[in-house]
Amino acid sequence: MKRRTFAKGLMAGAGLVAAPRLITSARAADPFKAAWIYVGPVGDFGWSYQHDVGRKAVEAALGDQVKTTYVESVPEGADAERVLRDLATAGNKIIFATSFGFWQPALKVAKQFPDVKFEHATGYKRADNLATYNIRFYEGRYIQGVIAGKMSKSGIVGYIGSVPIPEVIMGMNAFLAGMRTIRPDAKIKMVMINAWYDPGKEADAAKALIDQGADIVAQHTDSPAPLQTAHDRGIKGFGQASDMIKFAPDSQLTSSIDHWDDYYVTRVKAAMDGSWKSGDVWDGLKSGMLKMAPYTNMPDDVKALAEKTEAGIKSGEIMIFIGPMKAQDGTVKIAEGQMLDDGAIAKMDWLAEGVEGQLPK
Repeated sequence: MKRRTFAKGLMAGAGLVAAPRLITSARAADPFKAAWIYVGPVGDFGWSYQHDVGRKAVEAALGDQVKTTYVESVPEGADAERVLRDLATAGNKIIFATSFGFWQPALKVAKQFPDVKFEHATGYKRADNLATYNIRFYEGRYIQGVIAGKMSKSGIVGYIGSVPIPEVIMGMNAFLAGMRTIRPDAKIKMVMINAWYDPGKEADAAKALIDQGADIVAQHTDSPAPLQTAHDRGIKGFGQASDMIKFAPDSQLTSSIDHWDDYYVTRVKAAMDGSWKSGDVWDGLKSGMLKMAPYTNMPDDVKALAEKTEAGIKSGEIMIFIGPMKAQDGTVKIAEGQMLDDGAIAKMDWLAEGVEGQLPK
């Protein structure tokens, strides 16, 4: 899709009239169209915001070779199918569906538009023209848990969850696993709000958990409301998806940052040059798809431990889902010395012993 340039030799004998016409034709080539759909508003300062940062990175990297489009606050379901179909009809050649609940609409519309490339974030269903991609968010949760183990006085963390899918469940279990490396008696009190983005519910859940004894707040929801609530109540907390320090300058300990930029630039380029292939990508700290915000509002020894933990995960020295690990009812889920493979992690549907609260039916 690069603009053509013409050597002087090409112009020799071509006549003065032909040259302007050739140059105008080259510049008139339509830009490559790429589109994104978001489950929340780009102003959530979390999940959807960070995907839009990735979209802007594509614009910055490819300039006028590409034209990007996004549609925000798309409900998971029939509306998503309509939006995906409209974007494909409008000539977008690659479309990124960025929420788990978009998987069925993406699969259906991909079959209807075999010449369009589709990508689904956090999904597991693929087709020849539908790829999946995700970040190992649980790695950041484990680090947060280690920090909480050192910082919590009560040994209780309040955790606001979104919807009961493996991505959310594995994060909670990883958080507790990290915390229990420091405090074997640590507990998570959990509330599921059954929504990705609902600042009111998120704030109310945080208040309720703090009232139940939690002195640190963690979240797998998309707004900064839980962290702001922690700040207002004078306790510490963790951000989600992006660096939320500006919302709680004295309270945020760190935040897991989703870094989609490089992935999006690479995949759009591949769609443009014809090298795009369907597949699955699931990377984390080591590849840079997951980053940690600066470790702040903590003693130096805790910061050093957090940095050491992060380095250990990157190097493979620290394995997060390794036994023994039990479910809430005491059933052994990972035997001592055993380690879960990616398939088992991706299907995780049980809460670890020490997590208080039930998954919605």
